[in-house]
Amino acid sequence: MNQPSGEELKACCAAAYSSDIVALLLGESHHPGGTALTRRLADGLSLTPDARVLDVASGRGTTALLLADAYGIEVDGVDYAPANTALAQGAAQAAGLADRVRFTTGDAEHLPYPEGVFDAVVCECALCTFPDKARAAAEFARVLRPGGRLGITDVTIDPTRLPAELTGLGARIACIADARPLQDYTEVLAGAGLRTLRTERHDQAMLRMIDQIEARLNLLRMTAPARLTAAGVDLDAAPAVLEAARAAVTDGVLGYALLIAERTGTVKRVV
Repeated sequence: MNQPSGEELKACCAAAYSSDIVALLLGESHHPGGTALTRRLADGLSLTPDARVLDVASGRGTTALLLADAYGIEVDGVDYAPANTALAQGAAQAAGLADRVRFTTGDAEHLPYPEGVFDAVVCECALCTFPDKARAAAEFARVLRPGGRLGITDVTIDPTRLPAELTGLGARIACIADARPLQDYTEVLAGAGLRTLRTERHDQAMLRMIDQIEARLNLLRMTAPARLTAAGVDLDAAPAVLEAARAAVTDGVLGYALLIAERTGTVKRVV
């Protein structure tokens, strides 16, 4: 079977993460740790009231709206899925934040912004899904001002020990199959001129999300099985996949991490 191209993978991920079923299973934030971890990430960015922040893979706008509301800053969100952009814009209007939050449809590997216009960039649980991580990191650095900070939360794996249940296209869309060890992320960022200042492990947040998905899946199995089937959820395989994920976290194979990095004086281009 032919491997999907980078563009096909991005389209698959975008379609999955803009679906209502994924929103029901993952919750509002779509990532482990929820808004509490988003706040911890934001606190590491040294934000000031006049800051301008970019949220890459902004989804339905949860993080961008939280940052604008809680920190009083200007936020741009960019997402690959037009459906997410529309939902996020509607949410900004409903929250009365449309004057400080803007959403755009775009590609993280080709950000539609000039060089050096942002004081900070955030990217939550998404770098692991980007086919060309080096290019995405270079784009983060390009749009940051010198000394600007990048905040990432993401899935980490030990690829040499990943069980078979957590590989393949479905696992890639679920942020697992193409995740990297924490050290690899810091090296990718360093290659783009982004110096890592701090890393934190938040593996327990991954366990809590697995438990949440299992509970919500069981509820939907009883109340809306047809919706799960229509969304392509394999009800027979799901329990084994969730158990494999839980065991992988316990064994240190799968985890979740927070990284804060800073743009150095030189931005390294990726051709």
